[in-house]
Amino acid sequence: MSTINDIDSGTRVIRLACIDSEAPPLFSKSPDGRTRSGYEPEAAALVAERIGARIEWVMLPWEDMIPAVRAGDADAVWCGQGMTEERAALVDFTRPYAVFNETLVVRAGDPARSADELDGYRIGAIANSTNMKLAETFPGVELVSFGASDDVFGDMIEATRSGAIDGFVDDDVVMIPLAQEDPDFAEAFTVPTGNRWGIGVAPGDDGLRDEIDAALAQVVEDGSLERVWKRWMPLLPFPLGEDRGR
Repeated sequence: MSTINDIDSGTRVIRLACIDSEAPPLFSKSPDGRTRSGYEPEAAALVAERIGARIEWVMLPWEDMIPAVRAGDADAVWCGQGMTEERAALVDFTRPYAVFNETLVVRAGDPARSADELDGYRIGAIANSTNMKLAETFPGVELVSFGASDDVFGDMIEATRSGAIDGFVDDDVVMIPLAQEDPDFAEAFTVPTGNRWGIGVAPGDDGLRDEIDAALAQVVEDGSLERVWKRWMPLLPFPLGEDRGR
């Protein structure tokens, strides 16, 4: 078992790696480097409660999260990890706790509304992400990778706002609210990719993965995860029904 105990209280601790970034409703920037709010932290709290653990968030740049889990500096990565083949070769994934599509946001007034209208555009995405893989399919675009930042989502927003890039790809859950609430941006289009997000544990840590899987099954079955979903993301249908959550 990779989890540790809190020496002072005897409480079991599970260390979860994530970026510290402003990306609501998934999560907001931590006010103190320890506590977090949003769908992901609240979903993680549900699971931790089921396995009798307290969460310790390990705040890291995006590209350092999986290496931290593999090195034993965190027990799992719970941070927007689409379950790609490349990541599955580095960590062992649980069942999904979310399923999202992907959206391209551009500046307000930009007429592009399909991938075929992006020739010559500079399009950003997080390096080595599912979003970048989607951007790679857009014909004629110049790709701009983002990473190595504590606030990579904010970096992409400001790069688009300033004109350094023409738009960027991320998951619909954060992009649609951005396009609706910030007058500087518009949704160009959303691709129904159905990316399944999971929690990544160190390879071979079957005990922790099985615990998390069992807890996820419980919170899906009892409706508590759906209630958290609807509180943070009322515009998106809950995707983890009895058959789809496996």
